[in-house]
Amino acid sequence: MTEIADLPTENTGDVTGGVTGGVTGPTTFTLNGTPVTVRRGHPHLLAALREELDVTSPKDGCSPSGQCGCCTVLIDGKAVVSCQQPLAKVEGASVVTLEGVDEAERTAFAEAFSACGGLQCGFCIPGIVMRAKAQIDKKGAELTRAKMAPHLGAHLCRCTGYVKILDAIEAVAQGTTFEPALSAEIGGRGSKYEAAELTLGMRDYIDDIRVPGMLHAALHLTEHARAGIRSIDTAAAEEAPGVVAVYTALDLPGELRVGLIHKDWPVMIPVGGTTSYAGDVLAIVVAETCDQARAAAELVEVGYDVMTPVTDPVAALGSDAPVAVWGTDSNVLSTSAYQRGGSFAEAFAMSEHTVHEVFTTQRIEHAFLEPESTLAVPSSDGDERALHVYSGGQGVWDDRDDIARVLGIDPDRVTVELVSNGGAFGGKEDMSNQAHAALAAWILGRPVKCTLSREESFRMHPKRHPIRLEYWASCDADGRLTALKVRGIGDSGAYASVGMKVLERAAGHACGPYRWAAIDVETIAVRTNNPVCGAFRGFGANQAQFATEGVLDRLAEQVGISGWEIRKRNVVRPGDEWGPGQIMDDGAGGAEACLDAIKPAYDEAVASGAAVGLGLGLKNSGLGNGFREVSKAVVHVRDDGTIEVRHGWTEMGQGVHTVALQVAAQELGVDPERIEVIVDTTRQLGFGQTTGSRGTLMTAGSVAEACRAALAGGCRPGVDYEGEYVVDWTQKLGDPSVEHPTIHAVFSYAAQMAVADRESGDITKVVAVHDVGRAVNPTLVEGQVEGSVHMGLGYALSEDFPADLDTGFPTNMTLRSLGILRAKDVPEIDVRLVEVPQPRSPFGIKGVGEIGLVPTAPAVAAALHDLDGEWRSSLPMRRDA
Repeated sequence: MTEIADLPTENTGDVTGGVTGGVTGPTTFTLNGTPVTVRRGHPHLLAALREELDVTSPKDGCSPSGQCGCCTVLIDGKAVVSCQQPLAKVEGASVVTLEGVDEAERTAFAEAFSACGGLQCGFCIPGIVMRAKAQIDKKGAELTRAKMAPHLGAHLCRCTGYVKILDAIEAVAQGTTFEPALSAEIGGRGSKYEAAELTLGMRDYIDDIRVPGMLHAALHLTEHARAGIRSIDTAAAEEAPGVVAVYTALDLPGELRVGLIHKDWPVMIPVGGTTSYAGDVLAIVVAETCDQARAAAELVEVGYDVMTPVTDPVAALGSDAPVAVWGTDSNVLSTSAYQRGGSFAEAFAMSEHTVHEVFTTQRIEHAFLEPESTLAVPSSDGDERALHVYSGGQGVWDDRDDIARVLGIDPDRVTVELVSNGGAFGGKEDMSNQAHAALAAWILGRPVKCTLSREESFRMHPKRHPIRLEYWASCDADGRLTALKVRGIGDSGAYASVGMKVLERAAGHACGPYRWAAIDVETIAVRTNNPVCGAFRGFGANQAQFATEGVLDRLAEQVGISGWEIRKRNVVRPGDEWGPGQIMDDGAGGAEACLDAIKPAYDEAVASGAAVGLGLGLKNSGLGNGFREVSKAVVHVRDDGTIEVRHGWTEMGQGVHTVALQVAAQELGVDPERIEVIVDTTRQLGFGQTTGSRGTLMTAGSVAEACRAALAGGCRPGVDYEGEYVVDWTQKLGDPSVEHPTIHAVFSYAAQMAVADRESGDITKVVAVHDVGRAVNPTLVEGQVEGSVHMGLGYALSEDFPADLDTGFPTNMTLRSLGILRAKDVPEIDVRLVEVPQPRSPFGIKGVGEIGLVPTAPAVAAALHDLDGEWRSSLPMRRDA
C-alpha cells in the first residue's frame, strides 16, 4: 500500500490501452487532501485508485456492477460506490478513502469493530466504515442501529449477519469508547486477531499486493458448456496493446488435469478436447495491466462443435443419456448407501403414521466478497528455479501439489503462501486461477497476478449442490420414529471436486439427530454440464436435514403433538445407535441440551400467538469416514521475546488465528500481545483442506501440544517446538466389516426457532441455541452463528443460483440477483451457547462454522406452515415474494 505522501501528482505513465480504447486527457482531483492526476483510460474511479494510485482500502468485490459496496468512498462528502463512477464525474472533486479519514475517527471505528466483534473476513468492512462515517457526519448521536440498517442496502456482508456491524456503528455514533484487547484464555471475549487492521483496510488481500515487474493475467472462458474445440486462434490477442503472452493447453509442461479427490478437472481445454461446463478455461492472456489483459482476452477466437448439454441430473442417470463430461465414462460420480435395523418395508407398513414426500433444494452461490486472486512470483534460475505462489485457497498444500503437477516440477520447488482471504465458506477449496497464474509466471520468469471478475468467479468455482430427496418416514401412535427410507440425487455438475463427499455426508446425516428403528439410505452424486458443485457450509447435512425435519413436523401433526415434543421423544442421546450405526458418545448430550435450552423461548413464542417453527440439527466436525487427520503447530520464541505460533490452516474470517493465539496465551501463561500468529507453508503443518468445521479443534489441539513441548523444553529462544494432534479413530460409512462404525469423531448440535408475524408473514426473530462443546471465544462464536443464520435465512427464503436448462450456463450473474438478504431484511437473531464437552477433543471443542445454518430452513418452513397451513418441500420458499 502506498502512503498518500508518495502518490504521484501528475501522470507520467502510459495512457493507452485501457478498456475505453484511449483517453481524452488526464483527470485531476483531490485525494485525501492531496491533488492527484490519473490517466482517463480507467474504466472507473476504483480502478484508478487501486491500479494507478495504489490506494487499496477500497476493495473490488464486483466491479463495475456496484452491488457489494466494498469500494465505497466519499466524493465531496457523499458515500459513493467508486466502481460506478466514471473519471469524468470526479474531475475537480474531493475524494476521501479510509486512508484519509481523521486518525481519531479511524481509531474509534477500529476499536468499536474490534470490541463488538463487528467483522470476520474483513473484506467488506472498509466500505461499510465509509458509509457509516457519512451517516454519522450527517446525524451524529441520533444514528442508531435501526436507522443505519437501511443505509447498508448497498453493502453485502456474507460473514456476520450484520448484527455486530450495526452494534459497532451505533457505538461510534453514540461516542462509546472501548479498550479492545486480545484474550489470554480459552473462553475469553477478546478481540479478533488483526481486527483493527482489517477494519481499516490495512491488512492486504492478494489483489492488494504489488511486486516489482508484476504482469496481469486474464482468462478466456468457453462460450458453450458442452462443445468440442476445433480451433483456438490467439493472433489478435497477441497483437493487442500491452500483451506480453497468450497461453493455451499446448503450453502446459506437465499434467492437464487437477482435482482434490479425482484428477478430472482440466486446467485448460485443448484443441481436440471438449468443454464440460461454463467455467472451462481456453486461454490465458498476460499483459502489462489488468485492463489490457481483459480487453485482449476477449479477442481470442475459438471454433466450436456445439453439443447439447446434459442438464437434468435425473435424466443423466438414464441408460440412453450421453456421457456429460469429457474424459469420463459415466454420469454417476458416486453412490453412498447403508441399511440398519430391521426391514424398512415391514416397519413402515406396520407403523401408525406415515409420510412420503419429495424435497428439493436449490443450487447456491457462496458469494464470498473477495473474488479469487493469485499472485505467482518466480525466483532464481536453472536447477535452483522456484516459484512462490500467494493463494487464498482453503488447502495450500493441495494447491502446491497440483501446481507442481501442472508445471511438471518437484513440489519442493513450489511454495504456496496463504494470504488470509475475504471469505470462502468452502468455495475456495478447489483451485480456481492458481495454476493459470503459476503457469504464466513460470514460463515468463516474471511475477503474474490473476484476479477473477465477479462473473468469472460465478462461472468457475463450485456451488452448493441442488439435491432431490425422496423420503418415506413413519412413527408409532406415540410419535416414536420407526422407519426411514431416503433416496437422494445430487447434481454435482461437471467435475468431481468433493461432490462424492457431499452426497456421502448427506446420506450419513439423513437421519438427523434421532433414533430410527429401521433405516435405508442411498444418495447418488451425478455428473452434468451444469456448474460444478462442491463444498459449501453445511456440506450436504443442511440439504438432508431440511427434509428430515420436514417429515418429523408432518408426523408430529398426525400424532397431535408439537414439533418440540416429537424431537424430545426421539432425540439421540449418549449410548444410542445413530443412523449409520455409530454408537454416540457423551458429546451427543448436546442435542437434547439444545432442545431443553430453547424450550422456554419456544413456549413463550407459542403462547404469544406468533407463528413458530423449530429445527434441530447435527453436523460433524472434521473429515471422518476413515481419514487420518493430522495437524501440526510450532511455537518459536524469538530473541526479543516475541512468540511465534505457526500453523497450517486457512484464516478466512472464522477466527482460527484467534483460536491459536488464545490457546497459546493460556497454555504458556503469557501476554497475548507477545504472540504473532503465522500460517507457515515452508513446512507441512497443515494436511488437507480447512473444511468441515475442523480448523478450530485441530488448531487448538496442535497448538496446545506445541506449547507443552515448549514448556517442557524451557521455551528457549531460537528453538522450534512442534506439536501434533491426530484424529485416527473413524471408519468409513457403510463399511461391512465394522458393526458400529465411528463415522465421525465429533458432532456439534443446534436447535433454532423461527418466529413469523401473523399479519405481515415476515420472519421477525430467530433464536439459535448452539452446542459448541467449548467456546474458545464466545464473541467470535456468536458472530459465526449470526452469519450462519443470515445465510440460512437466504437459503430458506430467497437465494438461488439456477442454470439454464438449454445451455447449462448460470442465469443469475450479479450479486443482487442472488437473493441474499440485506441488512434491513435480517430479523432479530438471539444466539445462546450451550457447552457439552466432546470427549477426546482438545478442551472439549466441537466446532460451529457449518452447523449454524443446518436447522434454519426447516425452522422457517415450520413457522410458515404454522402461519398458513401449507407444507413447504422446495427451496427457496419465497423467491418470488
